[in-house]
Amino acid sequence: MEHMVGKSGFLERNIHIIFPLPALFFVFLLMIFPVGYTLFLSFSDWILTSGRPMRFVGFQSYVKVLNEPRFMMAVWRTLVFTFGVVIVEAILGIIIALILHREFRGKGLLKVLLLLPLVVTPVAIGITFSLFYDPMIGFLNYVLSVMGLPTSAWVRDASTVLPSLMLVDIWQWTPMIALIVLAGLSSLSSEPFESARVDGANGVQTFFRITLPMITPTVLTAIVLRLVDALKTYDIIFAMTGGGPGYSSETLNILAYKYNFQYTDFGPGSGMLVFLFLIVLIFSLGVMQVRKRFEL
Repeated sequence: MEHMVGKSGFLERNIHIIFPLPALFFVFLLMIFPVGYTLFLSFSDWILTSGRPMRFVGFQSYVKVLNEPRFMMAVWRTLVFTFGVVIVEAILGIIIALILHREFRGKGLLKVLLLLPLVVTPVAIGITFSLFYDPMIGFLNYVLSVMGLPTSAWVRDASTVLPSLMLVDIWQWTPMIALIVLAGLSSLSSEPFESARVDGANGVQTFFRITLPMITPTVLTAIVLRLVDALKTYDIIFAMTGGGPGYSSETLNILAYKYNFQYTDFGPGSGMLVFLFLIVLIFSLGVMQVRKRFEL
C-alpha cells in the first residue's frame, strides 16, 4: 500500500515532465534526428553505389559543394523563385483580403473557392498545369492562338520555365496569405477608421496610414510562413520539370535530391541541405526581427 502511495506521489510530483515525454520523443524522432543525421552525413564521404564504406572527411564535402558550378546557380534560382512568388502573393493576398473584408453577396462562396488550391495535392497540381502549359495540346496556347497572340513552350523553354513555375505557386498559395490577412483585418478595432472618416480621409489615405500599419505584423507573419515554404519548394518543380529543361529550373532542393538519390553522393547532397537550412533560418529570423519592430 505504501509502495503504491509512493508511486502515486512520484507521478504527481513529476507529471509536468512525464506528460510531455511522448510528444518530445516524436519531435526528436521526426525533426531533430533527421537534421542531426543530415549534418553528420555532410561531413562524410559516402557514395552508396561505389561499395566503399562511409568515411569522415570533415569540410571536404562543403568544399566540393562550393566548387560545384550548378550549386550557385541553384541558390540563385531558389532566391529568385522565392522572393518573386512571396512578393506577388503578399500584394495579391492583401488586395483579396481587402475585397473579402467588405460585405457583398457570394462572399462565403468566394472564401470556399479560395480554399480549393490549398487542399489539392501539389503533384496533382503539377500534372494539371503541365497539361495546361503543354505547347501542343495545352489550353493556354490554344487561348493565345485564338486571340492571335504568339504561343510559348512554357515549362519546356529554359527562358520561360521559372516564371511559369512561379505562376503555379502564386495560384496555389496566394489564398493562404489572403486568409491570414483577412483574419488580421477582422480583429482590428473600428475606432481608428471612424476617426479617419470623420477627418475626411479617403480610402487610399485610410489604407496607407491606418490599415496597412495595423496589419503589418500579420502580413509579416504570413510572409515568414510563405518564405520558409517557398525556399523549400520541391514537389511542384519536380512534378512539372524535374529541374529541366537542362538545369534551368534546378533549385537547391532539386539539386540536393539529385545528389542524394540519383548520384547517391550523400556528403555533398547533405551539405546542400545544410546550406538550405541556413538560408531558411537567416531569412526567417530577419523577417521576424522586422515584425518585432512593427509590434513595438
